[in-house]
Amino acid sequence: MTATGAVDAAGLGLTLMHEHLFINLLREYRGTGLIQDFPLVRSELDRYREAGGVTVVDVTPAELTWGASPDPNGVYRPGGGLAAASAEHTRAPDNVAALRELSVATGVQIVLGTGYYRDPYLASEDFDRRSVGAISELLVRDLCDGFAGTSIRAGLIGEVGADQWFISAREERNLRASAQASRRTGAAISTHAARWPVGRQQLDLLLEEGVPPDRVIIGHCDTVNIPEYHLDLARSGCYVQFDTIRPGSEFALETRVTHVVSLIRAGFIDRVLLSHDVCGRDHLTAYGGGGFSYIPERFSQRLLRAGVDYGELEHILVRNPRRALSGEAG
Repeated sequence: MTATGAVDAAGLGLTLMHEHLFINLLREYRGTGLIQDFPLVRSELDRYREAGGVTVVDVTPAELTWGASPDPNGVYRPGGGLAAASAEHTRAPDNVAALRELSVATGVQIVLGTGYYRDPYLASEDFDRRSVGAISELLVRDLCDGFAGTSIRAGLIGEVGADQWFISAREERNLRASAQASRRTGAAISTHAARWPVGRQQLDLLLEEGVPPDRVIIGHCDTVNIPEYHLDLARSGCYVQFDTIRPGSEFALETRVTHVVSLIRAGFIDRVLLSHDVCGRDHLTAYGGGGFSYIPERFSQRLLRAGVDYGELEHILVRNPRRALSGEAG
């Protein structure tokens, strides 16, 4: 399911599984944490398409979508100000509308995630008053009927996760609600598990709730430099997502190459996903970053030089995302 409707899984093509197209992270990153410039993001996606990209998965959670559109008040652009923030909206409706418009303008397919983020963003009276079942119902609505205020449906759940090395009480409720929605719809769950190996705890909780391991994507694994952690997750049958791949230090890039190659050579190529997690202006090519085209243009060349062949590269960038999003076997 994409912003412009359902597509055949075979047509997903090269897919980035963890990105943010319009996002408001100003609560944590005052200088760079806002992306809502339509022409800017359009130019970045045009470059991605020219590099062979076909699909982008936007996993911007509820709390990061308000104010993350070109004109939230709807003064100058139609589609803005569609609805005020409320407990019934898991994405700002103008954010959803802007993503559909972006997809039409660029020809890039955009899959939208639904869900709530992590602490400290969950710390609100509104969230605390909701039961696990009530949260789950909102996610199921987004997946089956469409985001409130729109007819556009979500294609997966995420990103949801944990802020630190443990799962807080609020985060546990959020993950259990996500699990219930996944069981009812078959949608994959994409998690936030940065810096610490908390993805193992996330996976255990989701398995406890009855979610099949191949419907779980543990995110930000490349920010945890523990190969045994990656192997443990892969053996458990979930997806191991290396999704903060950006230009930077040689050490950081070579470490990511090593992690990817190690899982392939250990026999877990089916479990590997790649992405950039573009979430700040400094991550865009216009501001000196790698944008959405860094993996197809640059990082894939590093993998090839490290001994990954073209068939294995296609497996990771095309076949694995297709299976993760569609649930198809093999």
